[in-house]
Amino acid sequence: NSTLLGGGGVDGAIHRRGGPRIRMECEEIRRTVYPNGLPTGEAVMTSAGNMQAKYVIHTVGPVYGMNDGDDADLLVKCYTNSLLLARDNGLRSVAFPSISTGAYHYPKHEAAFLSSSAIRDFVEKDASIASIKLVFFSQEDARMFVKHSIL
Repeated sequence: NSTLLGGGGVDGAIHRRGGPRIRMECEEIRRTVYPNGLPTGEAVMTSAGNMQAKYVIHTVGPVYGMNDGDDADLLVKCYTNSLLLARDNGLRSVAFPSISTGAYHYPKHEAAFLSSSAIRDFVEKDASIASIKLVFFSQEDARMFVKHSIL
């Protein structure tokens, strides 16, 4: 979420599993770069704390229906800005949850199309990231993505 300080869903799970180091780094980002919180669609990176991953890229997905018709553009920006940040920091692999499809109620079929479009557009122009994985909450969510994605 925009506070970068943990919450529910994936954000809360990352903070719980990653431990206090992630929170400290997020507090520093809030203090120095985004005092009002991370804007929807933007992305920042911290270490992964106690997790096996090296880094966490934090992005804020749109709350569906609350962005004056800009939901789709903002969701695409989440994926694009995260991939650009990964590339700019030399990361070779990235894993994404299905951004905004939980508590933010983005329709999964629309999110599948938009996220797959953003990822495809990125890799068509830039092959620097060797592996992009999508991680889903359930098998049904994964099936929905496959049915509605363009990958």
